Amino acid sequence: MGKTNFEKLRVYQLAEKLADQIWSVVIKWDYFAKVTVGQQIVAAADGVGSNIAEGTGRGSLQDNRRFVRIARGSLYETKHWLRRAYKRRLLTEREVSELKPLIDELLPTLNAYFRSLNDAIDKTRTKHKVPRTKPNARTPTNNETFRRCFG
Repeated sequence: MGKTNFEKLRVYQLAEKLADQIWSVVIKWDYFAKVTVGQQIVAAADGVGSNIAEGTGRGSLQDNRRFVRIARGSLYETKHWLRRAYKRRLLTEREVSELKPLIDELLPTLNAYFRSLNDAIDKTRTKHKVPRTKPNARTPTNNETFRRCFG
């Protein structure tokens, strides 16, 4: 099966890698840790990639941008749960050293993707803007219309 558009995105690939690495860490935890912190961190990490994928499938740049915002929120939530896991001694120094560079690369990449969507939206708006015409005797300005209607 060929890759879809979102699978080709570097930002998606990083999100997928982060989620897979978190899964491989959490799967080894004891039951209590898994059902408390583990489920939260896995869901948050999976949410980054799933929202990128859903946004690209929505068909509009505005919807895509909205889902990228949600993905960014999921990434921050993932960071929160990683901090909690570390504080509760669920993560080793080695695991932290493997996860941190991914997050450090993913956040700016996600922000760059968001900015690229903003730029694309701005281009679309500029491209479809109707040029303004100067008012003439037959086209009253807004002030003239206002004065005529409300005196």
